[in-house]
Amino acid sequence: MLTFPNIDPVAFQIGPLKVRWYGLMYVFGFVGGYFLVRWLAEKRKVELPKDALQEMISYLAIGVIVGGRLGYVLFYNLPFYLSHPLEVFAVWHGGMSFHGGLLGALLMGWWFTKRRGLPFYQVVDLFAVAAPIGLGLGRIGNFINGELYGRPTSVPWAMIFPQGGPVARHPSQLYEAFLEGLVLFLILLGLSKRVRAEGVLFWTFVGGYGLARFFVEFFREPDPQLGLVLGPFSMGQMLSLLMILISALFLVAKRVTFPPKDALV
Repeated sequence: MLTFPNIDPVAFQIGPLKVRWYGLMYVFGFVGGYFLVRWLAEKRKVELPKDALQEMISYLAIGVIVGGRLGYVLFYNLPFYLSHPLEVFAVWHGGMSFHGGLLGALLMGWWFTKRRGLPFYQVVDLFAVAAPIGLGLGRIGNFINGELYGRPTSVPWAMIFPQGGPVARHPSQLYEAFLEGLVLFLILLGLSKRVRAEGVLFWTFVGGYGLARFFVEFFREPDPQLGLVLGPFSMGQMLSLLMILISALFLVAKRVTFPPKDALV
């Protein structure tokens, strides 16, 4: 069994202001995504002015936060929020859903590209490649906070999390950081060099995340207010399965073919 590192969730403090690692992970993710999207736009010859990119990232951040919160309220704890409606706005109490955040970001991206006259799929393909950076860093932030830990286990790398009681558990946050972050990023980056068909990168991201999340949920502790919602499956798995099915339909419709490596520059 490994020892949980007990990293202070507060990275630094300036007077009464506490800056947490989890918040910094979001900042690092958006900054890294910004430079990667700029680089990819040049490589894939997508017209995305610098001011439009900066503005779109701001809108996407809003979509992620608002959508993530509403997604958690609707998918994970609706009875509680119906009884305590003001708690919907108490985001400092925790409670964000990736699936809701994705829908929020997608809606904001569609609205923004339409307003600016930008090609929707060409632009969101760029952001799809960059998204795993933020996802991986966010899961590391979850690990530092000791939250969203895994199920009890006896594997040699199990850890006892401060919020998870006295039993050793899977460090499922790190599993997610690896699969949803590093592995998915490398897959999408490789595809970006070989696939030009619009929408393929985005739907590969959707399906790839769904597969990774569906797998890791077998090791992650289900949300206590829900537990397992359908047989052995959690709410996260049911939502991820929907992502997998929808992305598969779109990718099959695209009938993707891979050109020779030297066909793209």
